[in-house]
Amino acid sequence: MRVLVVEDEERFADGLRNGLEAEGFAVDVALDGTDGLWRARENAYDAIVLDIMLPGLNGYRVCAALRAEGNWTPILMLTAKEGEWDEVEGLDTGADDYLTKPFSYVVLLARLRALLRRDPRARPAALTAGDLRLDPAAKEVSRGGVRVELTARELALLEFLLRRRGETVSKREILAHVWDEDFEGDPNIVEVYVRHLRNKLDRPFGRAAIETVRGSGYRLASDGG
Repeated sequence: MRVLVVEDEERFADGLRNGLEAEGFAVDVALDGTDGLWRARENAYDAIVLDIMLPGLNGYRVCAALRAEGNWTPILMLTAKEGEWDEVEGLDTGADDYLTKPFSYVVLLARLRALLRRDPRARPAALTAGDLRLDPAAKEVSRGGVRVELTARELALLEFLLRRRGETVSKREILAHVWDEDFEGDPNIVEVYVRHLRNKLDRPFGRAAIETVRGSGYRLASDGG
């Protein structure tokens, strides 16, 4: 899943990026509200972690602008301020949840996962395609009840394909959501990881869930192959 972090404390933002990337998220960072609003308008994010006290535009204004434009990407608002009125203002401008600094990283991760499950696309707790099953929170994958071990990047790719199951997704879309906009390596890395998934989830079970759509990208069969 692709997440935008809008946070002006650079070290804190880097810490969030590193932690979320270790969990398999693709993460973009904006260090001020103006850049954050521009990125949120220009890119398709699955969630936004938004600080309130920002240079340029504060988090309230960024959130209100997005909601006024019909952008309903789930927003988790962060602030060092305390007080129920700050929370009320954040929620009233359209934020989905609110977290006061300092906070536990595991709590932030749990709340972010909760937002991803209840956004307008109705994300379920577990993702399935036939007998292929992924629990994103527990990072557990099984095929026909047999547990399969995947790396963090393999998990991220499988999660993206499962969330778009039955749809053809381009290599560019995969790079944007499973890696991030700063990735400068060989785009063929997508083919490498697709091959890894096929070797772990398809071939040992006599399946062919991940299809190559020539000239377009890849598609994970809705029935799990």
